[in-house]
Amino acid sequence: MGLIDIMGVLVALAAGLAYVNHKLLKLPTTVGLMLLALLHAVAVLVIGRFYPPAIDAAQNLIGSIDFNQTLMHGMLGYLLFAGALHVNLSDLKQQKLVIALLATIGVLVTTFLVGSFAYGITQLLGIEVRFLHCLIFGSVIAPTDPIAVLSIVKKLGAPKSLETKIAGESLFNDGVGVVVFIALMGIAGLGGGHGGHEERSHDPHAQVSASTDAEHQGADTHDADDHAEAAGETSALDVAELFALEAGGGILFGLVLGLIAFALIRSIDHYTTEILLSLAVVTGGYALAYKLHVSGPLAMVVAGLLLGNHGRALAMSDKTRDHLDTFWELIDELLNAVLFVLIGLEVLVLSFEGRYLLAGALAVPAALLARFISVGGVVSMLRRKRDFSPHAVKVITWGGLRGGISIAMALSLMDGLSHGTEQDTTAGNALLTMAYVVVAFSILVGGLTVGPLLKRYGLAGKSGSAEAH
Repeated sequence: MGLIDIMGVLVALAAGLAYVNHKLLKLPTTVGLMLLALLHAVAVLVIGRFYPPAIDAAQNLIGSIDFNQTLMHGMLGYLLFAGALHVNLSDLKQQKLVIALLATIGVLVTTFLVGSFAYGITQLLGIEVRFLHCLIFGSVIAPTDPIAVLSIVKKLGAPKSLETKIAGESLFNDGVGVVVFIALMGIAGLGGGHGGHEERSHDPHAQVSASTDAEHQGADTHDADDHAEAAGETSALDVAELFALEAGGGILFGLVLGLIAFALIRSIDHYTTEILLSLAVVTGGYALAYKLHVSGPLAMVVAGLLLGNHGRALAMSDKTRDHLDTFWELIDELLNAVLFVLIGLEVLVLSFEGRYLLAGALAVPAALLARFISVGGVVSMLRRKRDFSPHAVKVITWGGLRGGISIAMALSLMDGLSHGTEQDTTAGNALLTMAYVVVAFSILVGGLTVGPLLKRYGLAGKSGSAEAH
């Protein structure tokens, strides 16, 4: 199918499912769309047992869409920019330490814990998966994506500080999580996982691979343990270098990009041109970040925060602000609709082996436990400096939903492993199924129950509260 055909099918399907959800189910849009798309995919699988051409057509559609490319190099920049555009920077500054620790230490701790739990689960069920590949799975699950829950939090009037923590953490840990994923994929010899990083001649991953190959070719007299130790030391340095280049470079690039756009927007008063400039920041800026090998997601967050706060206050007229908000809210809604329909339809590419599904079911509480530990650790570190609600850890843990980024990275991991041994291919299918089960539970169950959870703890209807939850 061609690009126009694919877009036509997806947009038409998203519109139809959105109508059914609004008319009948009345669920939060993202939750309702994913649920209906998932049910649609299951119906296709059932029909396919009696009429195989139906499932062939559906799988051809999904197979013609590169989910990783579509999200990571298509939708993600727009979604993060739109989200950051409406986050109050002063609120973010008040919670900056909490958000910074959750988006860095929290991601790293969650990655290690989920990876360790996943390794234990797969070994228990007799699924041969290497520990390093389980760590990559941990980095897939670590980033949160509260798109589905944030609208519920706002609607219930949760304390502003709580809303800011959830939104701020998600905006920044997406970028950090992608960097961790790229680093671990490089260490595993599976490529950057981000597309295009392998083209960099000074890529530390390429250097590791080349040096490792040379060692294996001319080191018959060396002990295998010495090789492992040397590789581990090199990999640690490379991870630190990659993290600094990707994350630090992304933040700096986003700041420069936002300042340039701010200066241009401030020099004119023509809302259509100003909206076009904001669109260029995302479309051109994300592509340029990709070429510069810095984090595009972090760059879009920083640029969005700058234009959404200083740009909104100092460079835009009231007319421009109104049109800009309307434009980006529409972009956000449209892309989210298509994204969550795609997530629901991705069930068509899963391997429905019983062990994989059971592993996914066991990974759900493991992921929740890992996040509870990482969030609890951060809160414990900061409890002396600031006050937290007694239920802050529980709400932040449950409110940190996983989403499309996790699916995209899991598909990238499966693709990388599919070029290896038969054991690696099996591991890739298992880890993809586990990731999908965690994401589906997170969105469908977490997205529908975070509201009652807020009400149960008395946090609903406290919008504007100064309490630091």
